[in-house]
Amino acid sequence: MKGIVLAGGAGTRLYPASIPISKILLPIYDKPMIYYPISTLMLAGIKEILIITNPDDVDNFKKLLGDGSQLGIKFEYAVQYEPRGIAEAFLIGEKFIGNDSVALILGDNVFHGHGFGTQLKRVVAHNDGATVFAYHVKNPKQFGVVEFDRHQKAISLEEKPNSPRSDYAVVGLYFYDNDVISYAKTLQPSARGELEITDLNNIYLLKDRLSVEILGRGFTWLDTGTFDTLLQAANFVQSAEMNKGEKIACIEEIAINEGYISKEELLKRLNPNLNNEYLEYVKLV
Repeated sequence: MKGIVLAGGAGTRLYPASIPISKILLPIYDKPMIYYPISTLMLAGIKEILIITNPDDVDNFKKLLGDGSQLGIKFEYAVQYEPRGIAEAFLIGEKFIGNDSVALILGDNVFHGHGFGTQLKRVVAHNDGATVFAYHVKNPKQFGVVEFDRHQKAISLEEKPNSPRSDYAVVGLYFYDNDVISYAKTLQPSARGELEITDLNNIYLLKDRLSVEILGRGFTWLDTGTFDTLLQAANFVQSAEMNKGEKIACIEEIAINEGYISKEELLKRLNPNLNNEYLEYVKLV
């Protein structure tokens, strides 16, 4: 399975902070925002990742992440020239995906919970069709919403409904088989001119090929697209890291633990002239 991080968009909700730099490169506590979605894909066992971003930001992402070899994985880059919707990622990334299955994660989504890596690997191993994740929220009108029957089987999906049929939002992490490319090509722009991910997921739902994983109590999901949620995420990460003495979304640690690269090889690639708390943590992993 391959992975895509959709790191485009205008970042208007984070104006003016997002004028000089992509919002996905803004920090969440001690690391750039994009480390969080990358870490999720890495925990799923995905080693080939396409970063889709704006034309003005490609070089900044390359400067930060390089080709991925320092982590034992591979990064590629592509451009979304206009924000034409989440589902456009599969059209932009068609060549990258090839004949593989694919996971898509939004660049401003943060996931954290015990056993999440195991859950992700299970989804990758058994994904047949599409798998999305649902999270109970207080404000479902702001999200895509999934409705369940009494057996917790998904029966409807709506994008930002005025009268939500449930309090479960579909979060920004999606797993698909290779049919996603052909299905994405059939989508028509919505009233707001975008290829909607909910429309794509509805294709799988109507074909009875959609699975929904519910992220329950004790799990944290944050959409960091506003100043309030960005601060909330930073406070959450700081508190969790200080309490446990373990970092969240440390991609170097994950690379070592997942066996993508040896600790010795990774340490050789670190800049010896840099010295801070983050690098000291990596050295002690």
